[in-house]
Amino acid sequence: MHALNPGPASNKLLAELPRKDFQLLASHLVYEQLAQGTVLFEAGEEVDDVYFPLSGMVSLVVVMRDGKAIETATAGREGVVGAMSGLGLHTSQVRAIAQLPMFASRVASSQMRKAAKVSKPIADLCIRYNEVLLEQARTTAACNALHQIEARFCRWLLQARDRAESDTILLTQEFLSEMLGVRRTSVTEVASKIQAAGAISYSRGVIKILDLEALKAMSCECYETLRKQSGMRASQAFSKIQVLSPHSHSNM
Repeated sequence: MHALNPGPASNKLLAELPRKDFQLLASHLVYEQLAQGTVLFEAGEEVDDVYFPLSGMVSLVVVMRDGKAIETATAGREGVVGAMSGLGLHTSQVRAIAQLPMFASRVASSQMRKAAKVSKPIADLCIRYNEVLLEQARTTAACNALHQIEARFCRWLLQARDRAESDTILLTQEFLSEMLGVRRTSVTEVASKIQAAGAISYSRGVIKILDLEALKAMSCECYETLRKQSGMRASQAFSKIQVLSPHSHSNM
């Protein structure tokens, strides 16, 4: 995790906005440091704020009536959470939770709506990144249904590593079990198996990746699929409206 607030340009969507459109949001952005496990909004709640991650990762989690939950999509520096509230009053169907300690730029949904009304790039951002999350959800659903827990565990660790930008990840068994939709005992068994293979060390909620290639080999194909979806589809969010470098605000 970054020791200092990395600034709005760390979020790729904000960095790619044309300067005049970014200025519609700039003065309204609030920079926050969020602890791991912080709930941004709950399922069934109206989304009052839009979050642009600057570091770390947000998980979107479906919560069942019995309280069981499972992760369906994630957003890091390449994305945004709650953007559909920028197009109108929006009730979330998922819980959004800080999966890792993180920084984020937050803007009120009401202000996002004002900006989207006068800015096609901002309106497009809301629509296009929602498509990215839906595509992620489809892939994750297939992964959860078809792949073994060991492969899913490795896929999840690789995703967390990419967002944390570190081989050391702080995660509890309880948190992992909720993200993967399995029992805590299953997490313990799988972690022990992967540790025995020499890919990780796991002790008291601290996972250290020791052999990245071995971890990738034990993961399912969904890691690469989701990585490409997050990177490629997010970069396409402005494919029709991106402005050339003379108008960029990359040095914000």
